[in-house]
Amino acid sequence: MRAVWIEPDESYLAERRLRRQDKRDELWDGVLHMVPQPSFVHCDVSTRLFGALRPIATRRGMRVMTGCLGVFEPGTDRNYRVPDVTVFRPEHIVKRGIEGAELVIEVLSPNDDSRNKFDFYAKLGVGEVWIVDPQALVVEVYSLTGGAYVRVPSTGNLTISPLLGISLELDAGPVLRLRDGDDVHDV
Repeated sequence: MRAVWIEPDESYLAERRLRRQDKRDELWDGVLHMVPQPSFVHCDVSTRLFGALRPIATRRGMRVMTGCLGVFEPGTDRNYRVPDVTVFRPEHIVKRGIEGAELVIEVLSPNDDSRNKFDFYAKLGVGEVWIVDPQALVVEVYSLTGGAYVRVPSTGNLTISPLLGISLELDAGPVLRLRDGDDVHDV
């Protein structure tokens, strides 16, 4: 269900903060998006992607965080998103979170707005976006090309991440296999 609440009561927002229910909330050009808590499957896939990507990113001088960290538009606190997994460089780190990223991963939920975040991520120069179906483990890889995201074609069940140079292969189970040379991580 979608709802628009014009000028929510500050005491309600303070109570959400106190109960730590606001950790996944986002500000889209000053408009508060109160995102419901994800399901177990959603969290499980995000956590396993984090674990698989951590050594891959580390070898490339990057860091990985799960959905506890906002990706901010530089110079403002009124425009940020909270991806499920973010791969970024140390120079992206600022006190409030990170400004920009190399890769963001959005794990789909019911009534999801992940694809509506593409313009924001493109404006920040995020090189790649992955959209993940947590049930089927199907990954759509989008690469930033000319200021917009273009879907990277798959060959059968295999997709190559242009940014990381790794393969993502859907195997029976379903199992998502990330391969970085001889290094293999199953999600």
